[in-house]
Amino acid sequence: MTSSTPTSFRAVRTALRGIALVGALSGCGAIVTQNPSGSLRPVNAVQDSDDARLILKGADVVAYFTLGRYVQGNPAIKTVHDGVTFRFSSAEHKALFDAQPAKYVPQYGGFCANGIAYGIPWGGDADTWRIIEGKLYIFGGRGSQEAFELDVPGNRALADRYWNDEVRGTNSFWQRSKRLVWRVPHYKSGEELAAMVSKARASKP
Repeated sequence: MTSSTPTSFRAVRTALRGIALVGALSGCGAIVTQNPSGSLRPVNAVQDSDDARLILKGADVVAYFTLGRYVQGNPAIKTVHDGVTFRFSSAEHKALFDAQPAKYVPQYGGFCANGIAYGIPWGGDADTWRIIEGKLYIFGGRGSQEAFELDVPGNRALADRYWNDEVRGTNSFWQRSKRLVWRVPHYKSGEELAAMVSKARASKP
């Protein structure tokens, strides 16, 4: 293409390249695994053995509440809820979940809460988490959690808004691709967020 290529066409071409790159990184399997037909869509899930959609790679979501820590679930103790498999470390935890699943299902499908604040359903490490007002939030690493915690009320409001208005019920692949190309107005890069966290730490007495 020459320099006379219309700006709008160049923008679309760049966007399509970005989407293709995300597709290559995501893999076709994740497109299916992360997008069940039920209400838990999209969800941070993987395929593992006979479990087509295993949330948080098998972490026991009840243990965060009862034990206050991350615990890996037992493949033999599980529940399939709305098309998604949840594993538990004990029969007692399974019974608690079965009685009140909504209490224990992580927010934003288990994706990184900080990513959802930017409309991006991506990441989410089971061992990086926080319970806020009785709800479980998962983060894509300590850096993401620290960035989110710079303004918990503000970031929760953003994440709730983007989850409810834009992410929930969509295909994770297309939503992620869209928001990695057409970024939200308040978008900040990982480097910018890290700098903000460093500045906040330095200002503490």
